[in-house]
Amino acid sequence: MENPAWLDDGEQRVWRSFLRVNARIYDELERDLRGRGGLGLIEYGILVHLSEAPGRRMRMRALADSVIVSKSRLSHQIARLERDGLVGKEECTDDRRGLWAVLTDEGARLLAEVAPGHAARVRALMFDRLGPLGTAELEGLLAALEPDGDAPAAAGRRSGVQRATVGDG
Repeated sequence: MENPAWLDDGEQRVWRSFLRVNARIYDELERDLRGRGGLGLIEYGILVHLSEAPGRRMRMRALADSVIVSKSRLSHQIARLERDGLVGKEECTDDRRGLWAVLTDEGARLLAEVAPGHAARVRALMFDRLGPLGTAELEGLLAALEPDGDAPAAAGRRSGVQRATVGDG
């Protein structure tokens, strides 16, 4: 067994601060989205990713990777969204084991309704506080922490909801 390299006092402060800030922003955005449209951040992220995908549909595995959840958690979320008429599922004709998640018109309507307020809340909680210089610095720091090749693929893509501000990341 390796000897652990314990965090020094400064590293411990930074780590705990990072966890507090992340939890506070996540909780605030979760509460805000629930109030706006009855969606959680993961569900909102699912709708955003589907809205940005060609034909408003994605394979379930790719969607799970995009919203950074397990396939079983995604299945649970998709079932709820499907029950609410926001997402549908289609069988994949070229791979009978695969399923497509498809954004419905009702899902697109709800996303268009809640996205502007969500974007404003993200801006208030983060970007207004950081300003342009702080945002650029944070972008560089986050890039250093991203595993190689894991940068979001749709970073420059816009959907019909003016890049709906993915809340899951």
